[in-house]
Amino acid sequence: MENLNNQLTAAVKSAFTALFEVTVDDSQIQLQKTRKEFDGDITLVVFPFLRLTKKSPEQSGEVLGSYLKENVDLVEDFNVVKGFLNLVIHSSYWSEFLKVAAETKNFGYAVPGSKARVMVEYSSPNTNKPLHLGHLRNNFLGNSVARILKANGHDVVKVQIINDRGIHICKSMVAWQKFGNGETPASTALKGDKLVGNYYVRFDQEYKKEIAGLLDLGKTEDQAKKAAPIMIEAQEMLRQWEAGDPEVVELWKTMNSWVYDGFESTYTTMGVDFDKLYYESDTYLIGKEKVLAHTTTESFYTKDDGSIWIDLEEDKLDNKLLLRSDGTSVYMTQDIGTAIIREEEFHCKNYYYVVGNEQDYHFNVLALILQKMGFDWAKGIEHLSYGMVDLPSGKMKSREGTVVDADDLMLEMKTTAQEISEELGKLEGMEESKKQDLFWKIGLGALKYFILKVDPKKRMLFDPKESVDFNGNTGPFIQYTHARIKSILRKSNFTEGVLDFQNAPLDAEDISVIKQLYDFPEILNESAEQKSPALLANYIYELVKVFNHFYQNTTPILKEESEEIKNLRLMICAKTAEVISNGMSLLGIQVPEKM
Repeated sequence: MENLNNQLTAAVKSAFTALFEVTVDDSQIQLQKTRKEFDGDITLVVFPFLRLTKKSPEQSGEVLGSYLKENVDLVEDFNVVKGFLNLVIHSSYWSEFLKVAAETKNFGYAVPGSKARVMVEYSSPNTNKPLHLGHLRNNFLGNSVARILKANGHDVVKVQIINDRGIHICKSMVAWQKFGNGETPASTALKGDKLVGNYYVRFDQEYKKEIAGLLDLGKTEDQAKKAAPIMIEAQEMLRQWEAGDPEVVELWKTMNSWVYDGFESTYTTMGVDFDKLYYESDTYLIGKEKVLAHTTTESFYTKDDGSIWIDLEEDKLDNKLLLRSDGTSVYMTQDIGTAIIREEEFHCKNYYYVVGNEQDYHFNVLALILQKMGFDWAKGIEHLSYGMVDLPSGKMKSREGTVVDADDLMLEMKTTAQEISEELGKLEGMEESKKQDLFWKIGLGALKYFILKVDPKKRMLFDPKESVDFNGNTGPFIQYTHARIKSILRKSNFTEGVLDFQNAPLDAEDISVIKQLYDFPEILNESAEQKSPALLANYIYELVKVFNHFYQNTTPILKEESEEIKNLRLMICAKTAEVISNGMSLLGIQVPEKM
């Protein structure tokens, strides 16, 4: 079925030829959805044509509207508001569209693998602490963007880089050595990432005590920070690790393995996964090799102390350190190595890094350095920057132990969903295991939707109670509508297939839902182009609002006397449920059949 805008564009071009004996280009024709306060479906912007019509905006709109209504079957009626021609599309178009959509498998989705391979990096945790609320936004965004890109035909590779080396890792290791008394996840019944995270916090506590003691002895704050014994121990451990000291490496492997087991459990609860894992401990050496191989490349230079830099002043950036004077690498070096390995393995058109907006500068520099190293593919590097998540209680600080733990928050969401669901009292007779599964779906759906409905670039305030509300722009409200539709379909004995409704008259409520369904492929494409799950999330909410208005303002479907009208509305229900389910799945959210 030909796209509505394409048909209207051809009709408008014909109108100008017939009325004014002039030819207009497709680029001159601006079509947009009619604003809700006006009658109509599609609006033609008339202003660009006034020099051709030699009439006022209103007169031009009237002349064009009259021609289209009389000569184009697609256009049923029109009205003019200043320089805007609002066109009412004939109901037969919407009826035919619904039939085609009903017959289309994976409606709105592109052909799998029809577009270029891309990579999405997300999560990228440190192995010195458990995942927290900030990681939830990162993972939900990355996973959803990957799903949306795949639905738009891209071959998608999902990866994460695990930051498993560096001074922050050694801090946890030193604290465990000094204060752990041989504790393990098994002996404490703690998840491994939480156990290790506790020692990261303990390190900071002890470090502050030592600094305070040195300040009392007359040291400056800077001197105290450098002279604190526990920090010197951590720095020495890092040197030993980089030198390959067997005992230090063995402790590092053991504590990291505890953390990986903890991460895996959290990812399973989140419902996210990865195609490939990269480890900083592997990639930083490759980054170092590549930097050393380019020391004679223009813009690269070595200082007297032996450190290696790149001059980016011509690009209106500063000079960037790539290797320290002692030969150790920095974060940028590791990212250079990781990027090169990935290109050699996967040859992607684009590499999307889902990382907080505090790293905007870092990724601008990374792409630029790789291009200066001669890697043309680095033009495809894109930082999917997002804002931080705040809580009503304020900013989180992991070293002080004031973060909101991801596992704890997800469990809290499930518990809240359970309390609200039981208060509503609609789960009588449901098996306990199915109830628990439902509570997880509602709780995680509320959490994911609340985070993903916000423009990724905006800083956001997460309110757990607001997110689980069964009314308004929330995940549970959408899930409940889906369950209601599935209940209607079960009661009607609806089976998959296209029902006979071609001769059924469509009223305004029918058309309002069908028009929303019509927008799904465009929204899906736009969400992929902008890498913004928020566009899709808010579209689904609008679809649900329109459907609920339709449901409340038409004859109850199961009591409809006309078989054709009943079939039409069952088909609207079925397609709406499908789009809700598919759209929410692209956000990583499950929708229950019953609630």
